[in-house]
Amino acid sequence: MREEHGHIVLELRGEIDIASAAEISPLLDRLTGREHARVVLDLRPVEFFDCSGLRLVSRARHRVLERGGRLHLVCVHPLTLRVLGVTGLTRVLPPHPTLESALRASGGS
Repeated sequence: MREEHGHIVLELRGEIDIASAAEISPLLDRLTGREHARVVLDLRPVEFFDCSGLRLVSRARHRVLERGGRLHLVCVHPLTLRVLGVTGLTRVLPPHPTLESALRASGGS
């Protein structure tokens, strides 16, 4: 996790499954519980992403929008993109190929 151009960038790595989601969820809830939070979830280093990851992303999106913030997603892994697309999440949270494009979309650079 780091701050960049007024955004909190959370880079997730490895496998996002039920066990890792349970570890990530409290931190993500803290970040998305702030008023007007600007959060970027960087999934580029993720190698495995299942329904637990979908729940994390969906919950984060809902919490940020409730509080007047913005959430952007960075993802290039074909299988993760497929999971996001099949569920329709990419329609409401389009993934960016780079961190820079996500920050630009949110007015952060």
